[in-house]
Amino acid sequence: MVTASLSSGQGTVVPKPGERPDLARYDHVIVACSFGKDSLASTLHLLEKGVAPQRIEWWHHLVDDDGDVFDWPHVPDYGRHLAAALGVRLYFSARQGGIVREMLRDNAPTAPVWFDTPTGRVTVGGKGPPNTRRRFPQVSANLSVRWCSPYAKIMVADGALRNQARFSHARTLFVTGERAAESANRARYAVFERHRADCRDGRNRRHIDHWRPVHAWSEAAVWQILRRHGVIPPLPYQLGFGRLSCLTCVFMSADQAATLRHMDPDRFARLCEWERAFGCTIRRDRDLGTLANGGTVYGPVRQHPGLVRRALCHRWRGRVLTSPEQWVLPAGAFGDSVGPV
Repeated sequence: MVTASLSSGQGTVVPKPGERPDLARYDHVIVACSFGKDSLASTLHLLEKGVAPQRIEWWHHLVDDDGDVFDWPHVPDYGRHLAAALGVRLYFSARQGGIVREMLRDNAPTAPVWFDTPTGRVTVGGKGPPNTRRRFPQVSANLSVRWCSPYAKIMVADGALRNQARFSHARTLFVTGERAAESANRARYAVFERHRADCRDGRNRRHIDHWRPVHAWSEAAVWQILRRHGVIPPLPYQLGFGRLSCLTCVFMSADQAATLRHMDPDRFARLCEWERAFGCTIRRDRDLGTLANGGTVYGPVRQHPGLVRRALCHRWRGRVLTSPEQWVLPAGAFGDSVGPV
């Protein structure tokens, strides 16, 4: 078995060249799955390495909870269909009220987190000190400023790992799909390290490793593994988006802003109203309207209004798997990949 070399300090890793986890030694294998191409590629890589699908758990964070502002509406149901087709287990989780509740927080504590488990739904937290946010996540690599990722995803997963007895006295592998080619910040991520929720030296012996199996992969390699398995990607890729970030991702490019305004003008107007109410734009140099004015609507969005309607619907219609011979590279491949750094 090849394992990480850990110092006495929790979270400190001294990696060795080429080291990887021994996949047979884990009691739980969890993939943080947005259903974007990289988390799907990570899952397919696990399957190709011999991990049985029934051993894999997909954890998908609903960044809107039950709202409808930031997330692509069809993606959760797409995930249900794909999980059933591949034979993996799917668990949903969220911070109550999602990003919007946290964004509008005014002299109130941060909302609790809920997560699905094999025995039902659990809710934890929500008892912190009152505080005020009243601001969009800002375009930054600093997660205290670009707070959407930690509050709606990272801390949600931490809560689920720390509050389930099944992870105590067990070995868990937590898998994410970051790639070095996405940004200079992600290029610095360790491929294999101790997870932030690990507590292997504590009383409960919660051993959790974090693995990024596609960290060194090119985008071409990601699309190749989806083709091999015939996985039809979610609709944003087919509409010209290069990445499955939030529909209203704060990192949106000018073209994405113009496309959002064209696809869903009511949702776009809501964002603009919040910018005015907060007195603080998402980008410090321009408001969303100005950003959209400088962009061009994606061609596939103009050409395929029916596909746009499907993307904005909460139900998935159509196949999720096809043959490698019939698989088609989506229009967004190798294109505009603006998203979190």
